[in-house]
Amino acid sequence: MSGLAAVGLAGCQAGGTGLAVRPSAAWPRVPDAGWQAWVAGFRRRAAARGIPARTLAAAFRGAGYIPAVIERDRNQFQDRRSLEDYLAIATSDERLSLGRAALARQGRVLARVETQFGVPAEVIAAIWGVESRFGTRRGEVPVISALSTLAYDGRRGRFFENQLMAALKILQQGDVTPARMTGSWAGAMGHTQFIPTTFNAYAVDFDGDGRRDIWANDPGDALASAAAYLRASGWRPGQPWAVEAGVPDGYSGGFGRRATRSLAAWRSAGVQATRGPLPQGGAAGLIQPQGAGTPAFLVFHNFNILLKYNASEKYALSVGHLADRLSGAGALVQGFGPDEHGLTLLQRKELQRQLTARGHDAGAVDGVIGKGTEAAIRSYQRAAGLPADGVPSLAFLQHLRG
Repeated sequence: MSGLAAVGLAGCQAGGTGLAVRPSAAWPRVPDAGWQAWVAGFRRRAAARGIPARTLAAAFRGAGYIPAVIERDRNQFQDRRSLEDYLAIATSDERLSLGRAALARQGRVLARVETQFGVPAEVIAAIWGVESRFGTRRGEVPVISALSTLAYDGRRGRFFENQLMAALKILQQGDVTPARMTGSWAGAMGHTQFIPTTFNAYAVDFDGDGRRDIWANDPGDALASAAAYLRASGWRPGQPWAVEAGVPDGYSGGFGRRATRSLAAWRSAGVQATRGPLPQGGAAGLIQPQGAGTPAFLVFHNFNILLKYNASEKYALSVGHLADRLSGAGALVQGFGPDEHGLTLLQRKELQRQLTARGHDAGAVDGVIGKGTEAAIRSYQRAAGLPADGVPSLAFLQHLRG
């Protein structure tokens, strides 16, 4: 599915775009004769597949071609953020605070969801937190316009036309109105960022009002729908997703989530949990995404189910770790070490705090150096008469310390 703040833990099977869709008003619809001709042909195809004329008329009333959607699609890039960045964003102090408040606020609903579907409340809350920042960033792009723009553009025309047809079926069923059917630029929708085909297959009416409303301020239907998706995908109640693992020096047994062994075999190889005993959860694979000297994880069957929500291992680890933190677990035992500039995560957070305290807003204090932090560094450097290179170096941090 989908949202990490500026990262975008992108593109899940169930829907979305990853760590949190950023709200924006910059999605103007513009006249385009080619789009209009494409829509005319599509409407005939949709009518032949049983979409009523009234649904088509309502859906495309006010819809239009959105150039910004094509620009976003064209400017996608291979995400180069590290696992450390993903985890730092997913479990920033701000996100943990929001998550604990959301758990308290929606505790009864999440408890009912867990009872019905067998997926822990904290796991569902973590998906909610990663996908839409606990409902605060659900996306505001009109879905019919976005999907028709992408289908007309043709880069993945068949996929987006299928999503558009599925979106029309949602409107036909009365789950939402065209005006309220908003989401990400690629059509992922609601609190848990479902794409339309996944919505039609797995969304549930949890509150019994006759609509599967994942867009409402009340997130109950969306949270239950995410749990229904995971359970249908094979989630095993009562079993772990992963555990941080200590890998002994000289270990040469290989890595990979599909290269599973019994827990007894892992113990024999010297692999243990970094805290407490290994949990009972069947066979597990060992992964260490950033290589030697960084966190490793024994991953169980339920980790693979999180990957069905989004096929990125970074995404699944971020959701799982956020769920653990919301359950009261501590931070990872193994650190990631200094980055290419010689700064640790704690030092990068200190740098961000120092900049903001001096009036140069570095954004969230999460230790992730993005465009906002680099801009704040350059702003400070210019004001201080330093070369404005925007580099978050150890020397620059020492300068800030004075």
